[in-house]
Amino acid sequence: MNSVIVNNLRFNLYLRHEEVIASIEKLALQLNKDLKDKDPLFIVVLNGAFVFASELITRFEGNCDVTFVRLASYEGTESTNSVRELMNLTENVENRTVVIVEDIIDTGLTILMAKDKIKAAGATDVYIATLLYKPKAFKHNYYIHYVGVEIPNDFIVGFGLDFDGKGRNLRDIYKIAE
Repeated sequence: MNSVIVNNLRFNLYLRHEEVIASIEKLALQLNKDLKDKDPLFIVVLNGAFVFASELITRFEGNCDVTFVRLASYEGTESTNSVRELMNLTENVENRTVVIVEDIIDTGLTILMAKDKIKAAGATDVYIATLLYKPKAFKHNYYIHYVGVEIPNDFIVGFGLDFDGKGRNLRDIYKIAE
């Protein structure tokens, strides 16, 4: 499909499923190299990152644990510039190597809050893995260790990313046309 309608807005094809998977495979190779003996804890940011996390973590070759947090910073197509914790971290991160798995980093506020909280809870190392990164929207000064694809500052859906809850099931990634 070259375009889809999600919540009455048109979105045009941006990244095909095969391109997304290829970027995830590159990230997994790097994670396997960097963390092969670390037994990391992957903390997946719900809801958007669940598809990406599934593809990434099943390609990780070492021992690992997986847990989930639910954070929200969007309403409609706009960032709220605040982060709400809808489901808190329940795992002990003390003396652990942690990889935060996020679907997309734009302003960077959500991951900044998560990273700081995890470090304060005693994690040894905190790495960030994101499928998509919007460098022109990024407003903070921290390092993102694993980036699948850099994209422009467009609103996108598909492969787990949504527009008011819809569009997560699309295999490809689409950007807003209007």
